[in-house]
Amino acid sequence: MSVTAGTPGLILAAPASGSGKTTISLALMRAFHRHGLRVAPAKIGPDYIDPGFHSAASGRQSLTLDGWAMRPETRAMLCETLRQDSDLIIAEGVMGLFDGAADGTGTTADIAAETGWPIILIVDVAGQAASAIATLRGFATHRHDIHIAGVLFNRVGGDRHRHLLMQALADSDLSIPCLGFLPREEGLALKSRHLGLV
Repeated sequence: MSVTAGTPGLILAAPASGSGKTTISLALMRAFHRHGLRVAPAKIGPDYIDPGFHSAASGRQSLTLDGWAMRPETRAMLCETLRQDSDLIIAEGVMGLFDGAADGTGTTADIAAETGWPIILIVDVAGQAASAIATLRGFATHRHDIHIAGVLFNRVGGDRHRHLLMQALADSDLSIPCLGFLPREEGLALKSRHLGLV
């Protein structure tokens, strides 16, 4: 199934849970909504809490795309629903980009390959600089049926940290653009609890 035609979509994913996907997804959905774009939100994986936050941020119902529990025909129908009367689809990934069910299915990468939507990788760089580029390289080359279109570095410690990251990325042979640096700001974190977020 390919749904590359029509309304553009993008997927916000990360190497691991707790990297800032939900906070950044909500911020982007809200910012685009405030600027008059009709954002169609989606959550990859079996989640019922994040979609509620998506709906509040975007003003539109968030749909779930589950690569493990849903048939491909169901996902295709939901993608068509997302495209209707929308300018942009923003899908938040589940767990790490390549994490899914015990049998390896249901990953965010699977949905990216199925839809053709590019991935923005959110990398938590707390406590690292050049090592983050090695992480980025591994995720960019692990599968050849997905496209990492850009990276957001999260929890950046300051100007020196940002400079080290920029230099390490520039010194690499990666052609993945850095789309931004988000500072370490504990006040922006969403507290988590068992089975979801508060």
